[in-house]
Amino acid sequence: MQHRKHEPWLYLAPALVMLLAVFGYPMVRLVILSLQRTQAGELGFVGLGNYELLFRDDVFLQAVRNNLKLLLTVPVTVGLALLLAVFLFERILGWRLYRTTLFLPYLLPITAVGLVFSYIFQLSGVLNDFLAAVGLGVLAQDWLGSTRLALPTVMFVIIWKEVGFGVVLFLARLMSVEEELFDAARVDGANWWQLQRHVTIPQLATVIEFFTVISIITVLSWVFGYVFVMTAGGPGNATMVTELYVYLMGFRYNQMNLAAAVSVLLLLVTGIFIFLELRLRERSDLGVVS
Repeated sequence: MQHRKHEPWLYLAPALVMLLAVFGYPMVRLVILSLQRTQAGELGFVGLGNYELLFRDDVFLQAVRNNLKLLLTVPVTVGLALLLAVFLFERILGWRLYRTTLFLPYLLPITAVGLVFSYIFQLSGVLNDFLAAVGLGVLAQDWLGSTRLALPTVMFVIIWKEVGFGVVLFLARLMSVEEELFDAARVDGANWWQLQRHVTIPQLATVIEFFTVISIITVLSWVFGYVFVMTAGGPGNATMVTELYVYLMGFRYNQMNLAAAVSVLLLLVTGIFIFLELRLRERSDLGVVS
C-alpha cells in the first residue's frame, strides 16, 4: 500500500526533473545574480544593493509608473470583450465572420502588429493622411512622437490585439450554458440588461476572473514587443516599461545584475497574480461542489 502511495510520483519524476533543469536552475541563478555586483573587476555579494539602486533610478521608476498606467487597459479590454461576446452570442447576422475577425488580431505576431501600427500612427502616416483627406487635418497628431500621446497610443494597440482572446473565451463559455436558463429568465420578464446581470455575468464569473488576471500579467510583463517596435521606450522614456528596461540594462549597458534584479521583481509580481488566479479557481470549484 505504501508503494502504491508513492507510485504517481515515480511516473512524474522524469518530467519534474526536466522542469527543474529547464526552469528551476535558471531561476536560482537569476536570484543569485541579482544579489551580486561587479566591483574592482570581481563579482561580489551585495545583498539588496542592486534593488536599492533600482528604486533610486528615475528611469526604472518611470517604467514602473508606465506599467501601472497600462493596467488601465485591463478593465477596458475585459469590458469590451464581454460586450462583444454577448452580441455574438445572440447570433447577430454574420456572427461567425465577426468572431473570426475579432480573434484574428490575437493570432498575429506582436512584431507585425507593432510595425503596421507604427506606420499608421507616425506623423506622416496613414491615419494623419486620412484625416487630412476628409477635411479633419486639424485632428492630426504626432501619435508616437508626443510624450502625452505615445503611451495611450500603445495602450490602444494592446487593447485591439488582446480583446479577441477574451471574446473567444467568453463566447465559448456562453455557448456551453444551457439555453433553459436564458429562456426561464425571459419568461419571468427579464429585460436585456437584467438577463446579462443575473444570468450572463454569473455564468461567466470564473472566466472573467481568469481573463482579468491574464490581462494584468500581460500588461505587467508581456508588452516588450509593442513598445520596442513602436517607440523603443521614447519619446523621453514616455513609454519605457520594465521589460524594455531589463533589455537595455542587460544587453545595451552591460548591467546584467540590475537586469536580473528587475527580472526577479517581475517574476515575483507575476507569481503573485498566478497564485491569486489559482486561489480564485479553487474558491470557484469549492463553490460549485458545495
